[in-house]
Amino acid sequence: MALQVRPGILEIAPYVGGEAHLPGRQRVIRLASNESPLGPSPRAVAAYRELATDLHRYPDGAAVALREAIGRQHDIDPAQLVCGAGSDELIALLARAYAGPGDEVLHTRHGFLMYAIAARASGATPVAAPERDLTADLDALLDRVGPRTRILFLANPNNPTGSYLPADAVARLRARLREDVLLVLDAAYAEYVPHGDYEPGFDLVEAGDNVVMLRTFSKIYGLAALRLGWAYCPPAVADVLNRLRGPFNVPAPSQAAGVAALADEAHTTAARANNDRWLPWFREQVGAVGLHAYPSAGNFVLVRFPAAGRDADAACRFLNDRGIIPRRMGPYGLSDCLRFTIGREHEMRPVVDALAAFAVP
Repeated sequence: MALQVRPGILEIAPYVGGEAHLPGRQRVIRLASNESPLGPSPRAVAAYRELATDLHRYPDGAAVALREAIGRQHDIDPAQLVCGAGSDELIALLARAYAGPGDEVLHTRHGFLMYAIAARASGATPVAAPERDLTADLDALLDRVGPRTRILFLANPNNPTGSYLPADAVARLRARLREDVLLVLDAAYAEYVPHGDYEPGFDLVEAGDNVVMLRTFSKIYGLAALRLGWAYCPPAVADVLNRLRGPFNVPAPSQAAGVAALADEAHTTAARANNDRWLPWFREQVGAVGLHAYPSAGNFVLVRFPAAGRDADAACRFLNDRGIIPRRMGPYGLSDCLRFTIGREHEMRPVVDALAAFAVP
């Protein structure tokens, strides 16, 4: 008798990250994965290296120093924090804890691919609500909340569209949800949001028992390789996640680098300033060559290409030939778009030149 795989597992389309290399090219402009172009804080690198001779030691399973550092940074209770191997692990743990066979997990149509993957892995059914102008639609989300809905994942700002919901809209969504539906606010790009009406989720976590906020060190802190994330939870949810997670799920060097990265506010400020300068510049330049660049509250811009002979696939090949790697958007249902991480000046100017050459041959 052959091995039997649990229902739903073989329906998962494996997540494929952004490309990092091009055949035959030693140097490329990597704009596919929303990585920080400034890299990690030198203080984080030093903290990581300091533990190189202690690799035989188990890490602190409770990540006490890291949780305390996050608590100080945001003035929140470290007891309500759970650290994970990136926010991906926390998404999977939440799905495993609160959804299963016969349940539904709700997300927006163009939301982060890991939500549907985590739902299927737990045995639940992912449900995608349509968006309005590539932005989460509150009415569409609430219309799809049914008796089997257990979790609503909302990326805010959303990747890959760059759109966001202001604090009052998210509060209205929470107020209209049943108490037995867990609202998970994925705020991976919160540090980049320049808008005063935005709130990443602290207020709603503190106001009730069914909201979790997810954050990551992979973006503005430049620690993507270390797989480091955290969740701010109601006490009961934190207790559940701590029962499920592996006892040593965050390596000691990652914890140390995270603490150091939080302390280096100058580096974080520089990363934000780079984005504040080059994101609007890039959008303006893309518009000037006749392409549509969507507004973005993250560190990336989604660009739409016309379908008549000069579509996104053709643009991607054209850019690749010039050593530039954007992110294809087919898996997100946006096959007419490419997503571009905002890099530094020496990266963004050649990208604009290449897009101009493509759009106006």
